[in-house]
Order: sequence, then structure tokens, then C-alpha cells
Amino acid sequence: MISQVFILSAKGDHLIYKDSVRGEAGSDVVGVFYEKVTALPGDQPPVVMSHEGLHFIHIRQGGLYFVATTTANLSPFTVIEFLNRLAALIKDYCGSLSEKSVRMNFALIYELLDEMLDYGYIQTSSTDILKNFIQTEAVSAKPFSLFDLSNVGLFGADTQQSKVAPSAAASRPILTTRGEQGGKDEIFVDVIERLTVIIGSNGVLMKADIQGEIRVKSFLPSCSEMRIGLNEEFSIGKSQLRGYGAAVRVDECSFHESVKLDEFDSYRILKVTPSQGEQTVMQYQLCDDLPSSPPFRLFPTLERDPSGRLLIYLKLRCDLPPKSAALGVVVTVPVPKGSLSLSQELSSPDQSAELQLSKKAVIWEIPRFPGGTQLSAVFKLEVPGLSPASLQEVGPVSLSFELPKHTCTGLQIRFLRLSRGAPSLPQRWVRYVTHSDSYTIRL
Repeated sequence: MISQVFILSAKGDHLIYKDSVRGEAGSDVVGVFYEKVTALPGDQPPVVMSHEGLHFIHIRQGGLYFVATTTANLSPFTVIEFLNRLAALIKDYCGSLSEKSVRMNFALIYELLDEMLDYGYIQTSSTDILKNFIQTEAVSAKPFSLFDLSNVGLFGADTQQSKVAPSAAASRPILTTRGEQGGKDEIFVDVIERLTVIIGSNGVLMKADIQGEIRVKSFLPSCSEMRIGLNEEFSIGKSQLRGYGAAVRVDECSFHESVKLDEFDSYRILKVTPSQGEQTVMQYQLCDDLPSSPPFRLFPTLERDPSGRLLIYLKLRCDLPPKSAALGVVVTVPVPKGSLSLSQELSSPDQSAELQLSKKAVIWEIPRFPGGTQLSAVFKLEVPGLSPASLQEVGPVSLSFELPKHTCTGLQIRFLRLSRGAPSLPQRWVRYVTHSDSYTIRL
């Protein structure tokens, strides 16, 4: 039985709090959790933590902490799956998963929790069931959007070329209460990749993994079949390259049980019969073999200046194509634990940096980083008793970022074709985005 469910911002701000069993846990439970999760060394605290007989189980998505507490001997995997479903539902209904979207839709989220939990017992997390009970309209938050791709047009049914959706498509809720007559028939296909990279201190790429998936989100009342055409050059494993274009290769590939593959071997076409809501139709993986250079390179210099301060000089280069850009780039530089203060020199005014003593790191934030450009930063740290051993505490540097309109494997959607009985054609959108799962550069 789940005692409490709450959602916190990255700074520990209380956004959502539901107490299923009143009095079972103290009122300071939110503060206790945040203190434990920030006090632990390392960037990845354990998923399950305990305090005075109360168990905390949490995940982190969209920069938010999703936490459930229990005093019972529950299976942690069940609770983790519940929290993942809650995060997915919030993203579906609100259009995005962020602190702003949660604040603007707190009434909707509380309604979701009321339907999903009854006195601490999980009732349902099915989109098809919940959509019959949720009455609150989602409020569309329009923050800095990953999918602000308004410079690329919508593809037509005649050309069958893959295009990318504008940002307004990402903020549409999963269901409105106006009924099917007031809404549009739309279908979204998202190609999402997560990138894991380790670059050695000599600049050599030591590890590069890509985890990808194709998600279909349908708002169609009925659809007999949809055909998704992938790159003709798409190959799995070390098999012979296909087609005449640039090779697109993955090591492993798996499909949803509902996907028909009778045209996949010959034409690289997936046949899907989508139901309303979100569905992952294909997952793939590529290990230790990036088709292109990593998106970021770092050139660091560490030294001691005449006044005895630690000087960290960083040059960060973005190796994306010139028309692309990385969004929300955050560079985390671990520093000696005795560091007291920071002075900085940044190459552009839209950047920011701060010394976070709780994390023992300098956080350098870059809202937008165009491809083919280079940025620099100089950090001067006051470190009492600075010694050569203190320099060993600097690094490794980690980066987090998002790359809209970009896939590292080169996977593309050639076309979407739907067969329906309705006379009007539905609107179809294709979006691409790459997230940094773990991007580490050793100094």
C-alpha cells in the first residue's frame, strides 16, 4: 500500500502532494526525502531509501522527482512502474513534462491521482480507462520548446515526404472534453534517441551507445492500418548494407507485438494498427559505433593563478551541422570540496554559471548552442589550501542536452500512409529528438 505520492522540482519545491493514508507518515516527509537525496555523494542516488521505517521510492524525469512512500513490504518494481506511468500520463495530458506544466495543471494531476490510487492501492494506469473519467481540461504550457520547428513545413499526402511538427503540436493534450466532433484527427510519430558517451582525457571516444525508439501517439477515432516507412538503407547487425544512400545501422531491434513485419525485410515498412493514446512500436540499440562524431568536444585547461586561485578554462565545441542547435545544455564540472566562491567570465551574455556547494560542482548553463560554433568559460575558484592533489578532484565533466530535429543514428521516417474509411485525411506529424542519457568527458 502506497502511503504518499509527491512531485518535487529539482530545487526541492513542493509541486504535488497526495496523502493516501493520513497520519501514517510525518508532515516533514518531503523535506526528509529531499535532504536524503541531495546529501548523498554522486549524481545517481539509490532509487529506494529508508528513514525510520518509511521507504522512499523515486524516479527522476523531466528534471522532477516523482516519489512514493510506503511502510509496507511492497515490490519496488511495482511502485517504480506506477511512477513511470504517472510521469507518462502527465506528459500525455499536459503536452510536456516540466515544472511549469505541472504547476499549471495541478488540478488535472490531482484528478489523475484520485483515479489511479484508492486509499493507497493502485487501481489503474491505463490511458483508455482514465480518459473516461478525467474531466479537467489541460492548460497548455509553452515554455522553451524542444519542438519549436516552425521553419519546417507540414508534409502533404501527395509527396509523402517526412516533415517535422511545429511546437504547438507538442502542447496538445491527449484528450479534450469537447468530444470527437470538436477535435482534429491527428497522429504523431516521435523518433526519440538517448545518447551515452564517455570521452577520455586524451580526447579519444571510449564508449558510445544509442538507445532509440519510435512512438506513435494517435488521436484517431478509428484506423484500420498505418504504414511507417523507414530508411531503405536501414540495416540490423553487421549484415550487408542496403540501398544506395548513407548507411543507417543498429545492432539490435525489437518491435511491439502488434506490428506486422511482412514488408519490413524487403521495403523497411512497419504496419501498425494504433489505438488511441501512446504506443512504442519499435526499440533499437547501437553500441560503440557512432555514425558521426560526438555532438560535443571539450578542451580544458587547469592551472593555479598568481593569487592562488584555481583557474579552470573550458572551450566547448558543438559539432552538430550548422543549421542544427542543442537546447538546454548544462555542463557540470566537479570541483575541490573546499571551494568557497566563484568568479566567472563567459563568452556570451545568455549563459550563466554558479557554484553549487551542495553538489561540489560548477554548473554552466547554455540555453541554445548552435552547431559549428564554440563557446568558452573561465572559472576562478577560491580553494583554501590549494595543492596539486586538489586538481585531481576536478572532473570528470558531464553534459546534459537535447537535440531537436536530430537523430544520431540517422534514422528517418520516409512516409506515413493510413487506410481509413473516413473521407478526410488525418493530419500526420513526425518529430525527432535526441536526449543525453549520460555524456561524460574525463579531464
